[in-house]
Amino acid sequence: MSEEAQRVQKVIAQAGLASRRGAEELIAKGRVQVNGQTITALGVKVEPNDTVTVDSVPLEGREKLVYYLLNKPRGVVTTNNDEKGRRTVLDILSDVTERVYPIGRLDYDTTGVLLLTNDGVVANQLMHPKSRVDKVYIAKVAGIATDDKLAPLKHGVVIKGRKTAPARVTIERIDKDKKTSMVRVILHEGRNHQVKNMLQKVGLPVEKLTREQYAFFDLTGLQSGEYRKLTNPEIKRLKAEDYKNYRRK
Repeated sequence: MSEEAQRVQKVIAQAGLASRRGAEELIAKGRVQVNGQTITALGVKVEPNDTVTVDSVPLEGREKLVYYLLNKPRGVVTTNNDEKGRRTVLDILSDVTERVYPIGRLDYDTTGVLLLTNDGVVANQLMHPKSRVDKVYIAKVAGIATDDKLAPLKHGVVIKGRKTAPARVTIERIDKDKKTSMVRVILHEGRNHQVKNMLQKVGLPVEKLTREQYAFFDLTGLQSGEYRKLTNPEIKRLKAEDYKNYRRK
């Protein structure tokens, strides 16, 4: 079996014919065929070129799973469609024929690492709160950052009635003449505007924000607005059940 082989129930779910559980019921009832042979076992895997049918009707909508890394520029929304007509991340990936979507979001004016895929299982795994995937940000803030000012972020601060998880925060650089600072923030949560709200909470409003790392992915070799396919080793690592062991220490 190749690395692209998938369990039949997952393929059926990705095609939108049924949920994963519903697909398992179809298999158990003998309604699913692979290359003309009826299957009833849930562990059967299929290759991209295998023919999967349900009630002898070919499965439609099956796409090859693809994975991309984008260095998102400013002034682009992280969505498939924008009602205001603004440029989206999919406009940048205009030559990608598969129906990909972003894993998580970056604000309109935030730049940096963004993964896109059509693999819903991997996307949900990475975005699930229990995964605790590290996200590393560099923020330019107004004001002089100090360890005392940043200390509350290391224990969690209350934003909109909810306390944030402890973050790892360090001062990268201070410009006393311009009264600005560069601060590195590492966190695993993914609330809307979280980094901006956290730094605002301690009196350091964000002027510029870049996500320089997501899990083990960074911006090496990518200029703003550039993207690339993930390599096979990266995809394998991304799918590894123990991928949380790759978290930044």
